This record gives sequence, structure tokens and C-alpha cells, in this order.
Amino acid sequence: MPPAPNRPDALRTVLKQMGVDGFILPRGDEHLGEYVAPCAERLAWLTGFTGSAGMAAVLPDRAAVFSDGRYITQMDQQVDAAAWERLHIREMPPATWLARHGATCRIGYDPRLISESALRPFSDAGLELVALPANPVDRIWTDRPTAPCTPCVPQPEEWAGQSSQDKRTAIADGLRDAGDAALVLSDPASIAWLLNIRGRDVPYTPLSLSFAIVHDTGRVTLLIDPAKVSDATRQWLGADVTIAPPDALEPGLRALSGARVQVDPVSNAVWFMQTLEDAGATVIRKGDPCQMPKAIKNATEQDGSRRAHLLDGIAICRFLHWLDENATNTAELEAANQLERFRAACPDYREESFPAISGSGPNGAIIHYRVTPETDRRLQPNEVYLIDSGGQYPFGTTDITRTVWTGPDAPGAEVRDAFTRVLRGHIALARAHFPRGVTGHALDALARHALWEGGLDYDHGTGHGIGSYLSVHEGPATISPVFRPVKLHAGMILSNEPGYYRPGAFGIRLENLHLVQPSPTAEEGRSFLQFEVLTLAPFDRRLIDAGSLQKNEIAWLDAYHARVFEMIAPHLGSQERTWLGVACAPLNAG
Repeated sequence: MPPAPNRPDALRTVLKQMGVDGFILPRGDEHLGEYVAPCAERLAWLTGFTGSAGMAAVLPDRAAVFSDGRYITQMDQQVDAAAWERLHIREMPPATWLARHGATCRIGYDPRLISESALRPFSDAGLELVALPANPVDRIWTDRPTAPCTPCVPQPEEWAGQSSQDKRTAIADGLRDAGDAALVLSDPASIAWLLNIRGRDVPYTPLSLSFAIVHDTGRVTLLIDPAKVSDATRQWLGADVTIAPPDALEPGLRALSGARVQVDPVSNAVWFMQTLEDAGATVIRKGDPCQMPKAIKNATEQDGSRRAHLLDGIAICRFLHWLDENATNTAELEAANQLERFRAACPDYREESFPAISGSGPNGAIIHYRVTPETDRRLQPNEVYLIDSGGQYPFGTTDITRTVWTGPDAPGAEVRDAFTRVLRGHIALARAHFPRGVTGHALDALARHALWEGGLDYDHGTGHGIGSYLSVHEGPATISPVFRPVKLHAGMILSNEPGYYRPGAFGIRLENLHLVQPSPTAEEGRSFLQFEVLTLAPFDRRLIDAGSLQKNEIAWLDAYHARVFEMIAPHLGSQERTWLGVACAPLNAG
């Protein structure tokens, strides 16, 4: 195996053997998921960049790594500038970079790792693209970890709220109505939702890596390592779900010759379209029909999320009390571990929903900072500390960010102004009433307005969807400056997380999760929606400039804090309860 600095050259040697000049490597696996098993961390192995979104492009004489604004600082720290250019993926898209520097090159790609929609910009740029039969990185990654094989387990209907048979019937009805014979799924979250199963194949998300072919009869072929599926789980899945090994996937697709087959061009790798069309099937490019019903939580899932947030709120408030007493006697890694211990004290807790972002001082300005033993920093007096974390419970998934002041002195005016602008944006979005049919794009400016007034902004979206004991980042709805034509529906759970980041100084982010609910406030003939706040934890009053808040903003904050105290205090010890009473006191009470 070549040492890290020599890996791009080793890859070039393999590319030459495969008859291509360059290669594009997205961060992801065959399921195109955000969190991947160690055996699929090809981008991290090749470049050193460990962010959850990015791409590498390699040419004979140069190479580049691309990511978005969440990871630019991290990429600069992790990626060797002598071997790789480090670029913002929106300011310099990979296809543009390749067209500029490798217009005459044959560019290889792994068709199992990139979607048709993600591949399109490269073909639109006029590049000669070559689908490779195997991933060239795998030829030089000689100590690549083995594929995971954890048990696939049932998700009981008491938590799922709907039987798999009912879900499969609804999907099959949609196929027949469209005149389509089958549907291909490669997103394990969609499969988990459809079949009411969970697993532990990837970190932080309870997924069992698999593929599925759903037929218009309601029968499903589940392509999964049979060793993952116990007799009890097979019985749970029922006679209409056939278990087949992953190497049966290609023959299963080719058996659909002559049929109309639905494939989502975004969530499925382009290999599926290529294989089906080569076999003579008619590919119907259509969005994953599981996404929207998965995103719109039923009543059982909504109650499960409330329960998860209550349990999570107890752990968070215990942690914030602990932090208030120990801030300057701890370091980032220990703080994150302490929060994990508070969560783990709950028998229902399963694992983190993502790696905790525990950033003090300048590290808090790294939007998706991940503390390691090498980067671990002790919290200092009188600085800002940001903790973004979440938990997985069998009935719900959580995600929360709080920004606190370490003291003992009062924070300066500049920090308080930035914090208060972020808080005002958070409150504006939390208080929003909006008509049915609105997209998240229409709400994004509410969270940024107070920051914009001060000439400030943040380089990430404001809100993402949350799964029900599934992915902490779930589509299809978002709240973002980037327009997506997905309407918000009652039952969706979205984050509200505006922020501000001063490189080399501090970072601020305030995040709660919101459940979209019908609003009782609307004139006759109109239908409106509003948010129910699920997260239960106080905001740091020391960082709030109360004089900058409007009366309605103070009223919202006081009411929220009163609810936090009412819900959480009965579950705390006396010292923690006293601390929470102060933290949740009305803003103008001192």
C-alpha cells in the first residue's frame, strides 16, 4: 500500500492501466449515503479529507479535492496542499475544473458510486467519460476493511406506526397506477422504512446495507447478505419478502427485460440505469416514492420523537449544568464524551446520530469540526464553546446545537451582538406561520434577516429533515437558500439552525428540531402551517443582548424556557434543577 503522499501517483498508474487519463471519486458508497462503512471511505483514504460531503478529481499532472462551505477549513487542515488543490465545490465545480485542465482527457468514473444527476454536469461540460468495471482505488487500498455484517432487526409497529405490508401495498398501488412493473431502491433508509427493519452497518444511522426490487404485486426482493437476516427477522419480513444475496442484484435487474422500471436518478447510482437499459428494460426516471411518506411522520412517529426529545433534553440539560461548573477544567473531547455518558445513562439510548461537533474558541468556527486526540483543545476562560450533537433512540432521532460562554467574565459586545442576531433568526423561523404549499426556500431568509442587517451571514443551509430512528439528515425537504421544489407538509421534522462563524475566533450555531403542524390561525378558505418545537434545552442567557430583542421575541424565548423547565426539571437532581431554574428564568428577571 502506498504511503499517503504517494497515493495520487499510485492511482495514476492504475488509471493508465485501465485506459483512462483521469478519475472522479465522490465521497460515498454504492448506496450514495452520507454515512458510510469504513470499507467505503475511499475519499478519506486517498486524500485525507474526512468530511461527509466532497469529491476528488485526479488528472495526469494535477489533482483537486472539493467540498462545500461546511468543510473548507477542515479540508485545508487535512489535505496535503502539495498533492491536492483544495476548492469550494460551488465556487469551482469539479466539472468546470476538469474541463479547464483536462478537456482532452478520458475521465474514468465508478458507475456504482455516482448518480445520473451527479454525473450530468461532467457530460454537459463536454468531457469524455468512461465507466470503469472496477474502482481503481480498491486496487491500491490493500488493507481495505471488510464489509460490515451486523444483524438486520425488526422495527416494531409500536414505533413505526404502520405495518410494512400497508406500506408495500401503497407503493405497489402507485406502480400499477403508473403502469410500471417494478421499483429499484438502493437507499437503505428507504428500505428500512418500507420493510420496518433497522441495522448497525454504518456509524450513527441504524441501517442494514441492502438493495431492493419492489414489484407491482407488493412482493419485494431484498438483496442483502443472508448472514445478516436471522430466522426471526425472516419471519417478521413475511412470505412476500424474498431474501437474496447482493451478487443476485445484477441478474435480478436483467430479469426485468422488457418491463417498465422506476429508478430515482438522484438516490440510485447510474449503474442501475445502465444495467437495466442494457438488459432491455424501460427505465422510468422518477423520485423515490418512499421519500415523502418517510418524511411525513405518522402520529406514532411524532409521539416517538417527542419522547426521544424529552429523554435527550434531560441529558443535554444535565450536560449544560456540568459544563457550567467544569468548562475551564475540560477539553473538547472530554466534553463530548461527557455528553455521551449523560445520554447513555438512559436505557433507551442507542448511539450518537452523528459525530459530536465539540468546538471551543477558533475550533467552533469550523462548521463541521470533528475533535480528535490530535486537535483536542482545552476550553479557555471567557470564550465561546459550540456543541452540536444528537442521539438515536428506537422511537426517534435528535439533533441539537447550543453555544455557551465559558466565563467567568461577561462576554464582549461583539460576541453578544452576533449571538443575539443568530438567536433572533432562530426565533423568527420558530414563530413562522406559512401557507400550505410553501417550500423551505421561502422560509430561509427569516433565519438570516437579523444577520443580514449587520452584514453577516453563514455558509450552510438553515434546516434539514430528520428521520424516525433513521438518518439525522433526511430528505427531501430542506430550509435553504438553494431552491428545491419540495413543499413542507404537516408531520415533517426539520432543523432550525442559523449560525455565524468568525474564522480563527469563534463559532455560533443555535439548533432546535421542529415538527410541522397545522396552524389554527388562518382566514376562512386558507390553510396554514406552523412549527412545534421538539427540542428541550435552554439558550445561554449570558450571550443574549436583551436590549436588541423585540417584545415578541422575548415573549417567545420566555415561553420556550418556561416549557423547558416544566418538562425537564422533574427529571433532574436538586442542584441541576436549581441551575435549570436560573437558566430558564424570564429574560428580564436578571
